[in-house]
Amino acid sequence: MYAIIATGGKQYKVSEGDVLKVEKLNAAAGDTVTFDQVIAVNDNGLKVGDSVAQATVTATVVGEGKGRKIIVYKYKRKTGYHKKNGHRQAYTQVKIEKING
Repeated sequence: MYAIIATGGKQYKVSEGDVLKVEKLNAAAGDTVTFDQVIAVNDNGLKVGDSVAQATVTATVVGEGKGRKIIVYKYKRKTGYHKKNGHRQAYTQVKIEKING
């Protein structure tokens, strides 16, 4: 059984027991989070649309962190302009506990 959920502008295919990194959520480690934007559920047949309108996915927050550093380099030729900047995206690591659908 798996489900496709949407959070943080991205879609994830999840099963029970999966641990994944999603965009940062306002939840502390050990909290329970419910994802209600379920796009599809596969349980002996794929269900989409109105049949998964009430489906939810429950997860537990494992921790938070920052991803690896991404270098952003801006450059304009002939003007001497260049700018180097780094970025580390914050994430929340969650463990999928139950798919209700």
